[in-house]
Amino acid sequence: MADVYPWQEELWARIWPRRQHPHAYLLHGPRGIGKRDLAERLAALLLCQAPQGAAACGQCKACALLRAGTHPDYCVIQPEEAEKPIRVDQIRGLVDFVSQTAQLGGRKLILLEPVEAMNLNAANALLKSLEEPSGATVLLLVSHQPSRLLPTVRSRCVQQACPVPSRAESLAWLGERLPDLEAEVRTQLLVLAGGSPLAALRLHGEDVLARRALVVEGVKRLLKRQAAPSQLAESWNAVPLPLLLDWFCEWTHGVLRQQWGGADAEAAPDMAKVLGYLAEKSAPHEVLALQEWLHTERQKVLGKANLNRVLLLESLLIRWAGLVPGR
Repeated sequence: MADVYPWQEELWARIWPRRQHPHAYLLHGPRGIGKRDLAERLAALLLCQAPQGAAACGQCKACALLRAGTHPDYCVIQPEEAEKPIRVDQIRGLVDFVSQTAQLGGRKLILLEPVEAMNLNAANALLKSLEEPSGATVLLLVSHQPSRLLPTVRSRCVQQACPVPSRAESLAWLGERLPDLEAEVRTQLLVLAGGSPLAALRLHGEDVLARRALVVEGVKRLLKRQAAPSQLAESWNAVPLPLLLDWFCEWTHGVLRQQWGGADAEAAPDMAKVLGYLAEKSAPHEVLALQEWLHTERQKVLGKANLNRVLLLESLLIRWAGLVPGR
């Protein structure tokens, strides 16, 4: 297992030596700061039959089973599809798991992420396990938005805010993992990832900077009347639709911030001139209407609605160009 992230070292040093662990942890914080990794590290340590200080041994039967994904006393609950809810029957399976005796004679560990993905029925079903915990069971609940949880769920857990790395810590960590990238490029990745170093590393692996450059260039050509919406929609086939919609949501938000006097100098530097131009030329109510439309369409896409990708992008680009009067 990889080393503890530098920004988690102090927290880990407080958690791992405990002789008695609570029956439920709620590990919460923004996305992309390593909460899931922290939970998995703790699960491995608590299941290990011969722990070596702050780390699982990696050699015992429990560690081997965990590594193979076949540990009988370890249960992971998560959405079966991205952006889908955790269903009540998944939680009922968890309740059954809790009621069983540990097959290896030690603890049972449950990792549930993200907790806020549970629908109301699932959350109510989970309360049974939180209210009547088994002495040998530890639940590790991971949440990106703890405010969305039922108060009764939060109150039955030991709540642990996970540290958010500073910009300097994030860039130093990225520098160790991407030493061949220029510092400016690593900074771009971190900005695109909303300050999350883990997300920045993932974006690099997906070649997102090159894809974004293609889209940014297309948007500039659109506003200069050098490219048609249909042409651009076809040329962006390699860019995932949710990512495209996220970028346009980011950019409309940037236009609104400038119009309302709250511009962020570091936000979307690759689109700074375009956003400034649109902030000057467009009407705020039209930008706001576009932003609302984008959020609606994004939810449809994430909900697996059967949409025509090209027509959706053409409509988006027509609306985007229409922010400039006379277009």
